[in-house]
Amino acid sequence: MTPDLQDLEILSGEIRHLSGVDASEVFRPSLLHNAQARWSFLFQELLLSLALTPIIVGLLHIFVILPLFGTSLPATIMTLIAVPIAIATYRWLWLQRRSRKSLGYLLDEVDRYNAVIKAIDINDQLQATRKEQVSSTDYADDGILRGGDRGNVISALTLIRSDLVIALKAERILRENQSFLVSNPELLASNLTTLQTLQVQDRASEYGRLLNEALQIATDVSEEMRKLKNRR
Repeated sequence: MTPDLQDLEILSGEIRHLSGVDASEVFRPSLLHNAQARWSFLFQELLLSLALTPIIVGLLHIFVILPLFGTSLPATIMTLIAVPIAIATYRWLWLQRRSRKSLGYLLDEVDRYNAVIKAIDINDQLQATRKEQVSSTDYADDGILRGGDRGNVISALTLIRSDLVIALKAERILRENQSFLVSNPELLASNLTTLQTLQVQDRASEYGRLLNEALQIATDVSEEMRKLKNRR
C-alpha cells in the first residue's frame, strides 16, 4: 500500500483512542450480515450457553425441582430445554440494550471508508501491472498511475477522514458529557459541501465509482453528525 493510503487508513488503535472503546467490544448487528461473523457470533453464544446451562440447571434442580416435584424426569428435561433458550434470549436483549447505536453506525462507516482505501490499493496494483501497456508519461516516479481522478478520490477520503475523526470524538464527548455539545456545536462541522464539488473525468471508471462511494459515506456521516448535534 502506498504511503498516502496508509496515512488515510483508520486503524483499530486510532479508533480506540478517538472513541475511548475497543471496536471489537461494540456489538453491531450489521456485522451479523457477514456469514463468517454471524457464525462466529453464534458459536460464541452457543459456548456461553453450554457453559452456563449446567450451573443454572443444577441450582434450579436443587432449589426448585426437588422441593416442588421431587425426582421428576419431565421437569428436569423441560428445564434443560428452557434454560438455554432463556440464556440466549437474555443475552440478545442485553446486547441490544448495551449496544451504542451511534458509535456502531460510525464504526460501520469506518469499515466502508477503509474498504474504499483497500479498493484503491488493489486498483493501484492492477495499474502497475499494466505499466508497459500505457505511455510512461502517465506514470509518476513510483510507477503507479496518478491521474486527476485518483487525486480527487484521495482528496475526498482526506475530508471524510476528518469528518469521521470529528464524529467519533463528538460521540465520545456526548456519551461522556451529554450537555457539552450544546455549547460547542462547532465540533460537528462537516466537510460535505467541499466534497460535493469534487469531480472525476469519467464517472463510470473505477475512480468514479470509488468517489461516488466516498461521497455516499460522507453523506451518511454528515447525517449521523446532524443526529448527534440534535441529541440532548
